[in-house]
Amino acid sequence: MPKVLVSDKLSPTAVKVFKDNNIDVDYLPDVGKDKQKLLEIIPQYDGLAIRSATKVTQKIIAAADNLKVVGRAGIGVDNVDIAAATAKGIIVMNTPFGNSITTAEHAISLMLALARQIPEADASTRASKWEKSRFMGVEVTNKVLGLVGCGNIGSIVADRAQGLKMKVIAFDPFLTPERAVELGVEKVELDDLLARADFISLHTPLIDGTRNILNAEAFAKMKPGMRIINCARGGLIDEAALKGALESGTVKGAALDVFLNEPAKDNPLFETENVICTPHLGASTMEAQENVAIQVAEQISAFLNSGEITNALNFPSISAEEAPRLTPFVKLAEALGSFAGQLTESGITGLRIEYEGDVGGMNTRPMTAAALTGLLRPLLGEVNMVSAPALAKERGMKVETITREQQGAYENYIRLTVMTERQERSIAGTIFGNGDPRLIQVKGINMEAEFSPDMLYITNADKPGFIGRLGTLLGDLDINIANFNLGRMSAGEDAIALLNIDSQMSDEQLARVAALEGVVQAKSLRF
Repeated sequence: MPKVLVSDKLSPTAVKVFKDNNIDVDYLPDVGKDKQKLLEIIPQYDGLAIRSATKVTQKIIAAADNLKVVGRAGIGVDNVDIAAATAKGIIVMNTPFGNSITTAEHAISLMLALARQIPEADASTRASKWEKSRFMGVEVTNKVLGLVGCGNIGSIVADRAQGLKMKVIAFDPFLTPERAVELGVEKVELDDLLARADFISLHTPLIDGTRNILNAEAFAKMKPGMRIINCARGGLIDEAALKGALESGTVKGAALDVFLNEPAKDNPLFETENVICTPHLGASTMEAQENVAIQVAEQISAFLNSGEITNALNFPSISAEEAPRLTPFVKLAEALGSFAGQLTESGITGLRIEYEGDVGGMNTRPMTAAALTGLLRPLLGEVNMVSAPALAKERGMKVETITREQQGAYENYIRLTVMTERQERSIAGTIFGNGDPRLIQVKGINMEAEFSPDMLYITNADKPGFIGRLGTLLGDLDINIANFNLGRMSAGEDAIALLNIDSQMSDEQLARVAALEGVVQAKSLRF
């Protein structure tokens, strides 16, 4: 009988789910805080169910001789060393959709509290001041709510806000026009949102592209007197710039459930007027905790009893029989998706995936999920092979798969065509005899290139002297070239240079390349 340790506080219902599935379970909700005790007992368990208190470190994983799966009741897995778990063959799961309604409701609650200054008015009244004239609020009716991010949680906030008779606008590169119409929101660019919104609520992951998305420059574009709500991630707001905007009056108020450093202590915003602070309560309701507890227990039980993998962060949903043949193509599909995702700058409306040759007769669902994972991760951050299809559907992306017998020179190949609001872009790849994925075509231009951790992608006019200028510049920038791959439509027309380089390029180095004579576009890619 498989044995599971519950090392954090979970709903008693989760324990019942384990027992109902013939899982031997130990409920020790305080052991997660005792690193030494956890280290001593972890070798006897096949599964580990946690929340945020337990730190599944490399040391814990090294001692976990029988551990097969770690299940996180919630979304964030910062407390799990996923790389160490993967190296040891331990599946890491989360429950990405159990907290959505709760977090959305918290955002709406903070917005209303901000509009009516409820926390400050409560404190004043309890101090017997009765400052009725001081706390003149505003109605939310007919106000403009700007959503930065309109995915699972953002769309629920939009629905609730519309019930309050608010006008909802949204900035989300992955929100298609069709999905926006379905949600009843107006899709806008970020600058337009900043200029128009009376309230701004953040619902986007924290990635390089969203870090400090609300900074001093953004605050300068907002209309005076607007208010900000953040129940998403600390780091989306430049906290020092927010403090300045609050003190200047550009921002009338802010309600924050998340902070750059948590637990938040002695944060300068705590002493700033018109700021409501809560200790990361977005998921803290009885219903949400019950939902994620039951979900994680069901997922761990299914995996230990039948090998079913759900919401895995580090392993595709592939059976043991399929794995040897399918895994190389899963890796290829994800790499192609990542390549396309890093080049895409506008909203994606659809994805067409063509499988030709023997690969077309395999189970293409994991490959499609892998392609979507690679495509969505550059903008959405926390994406895995299970959540990617749901996230694509949620954003109105149309995903089409085509399978066919071998028609060309390659025994197998996969082609991705990404449809955006502006254009279509295709990329194709294959598996060589040694099992390595290779690019064979980009934007209709035939070329062969290996994937490497760092790559430089350039589109340019096919003119004499360009390669020499590029090589000289990269030498001056101390960028070493491992491989230089070229392709073009025809002489003198569009060309592509795809370079494998030995180090990641800085923004300043990339800007130098982009400014080089003949360059149309330059992108630094990471795999």
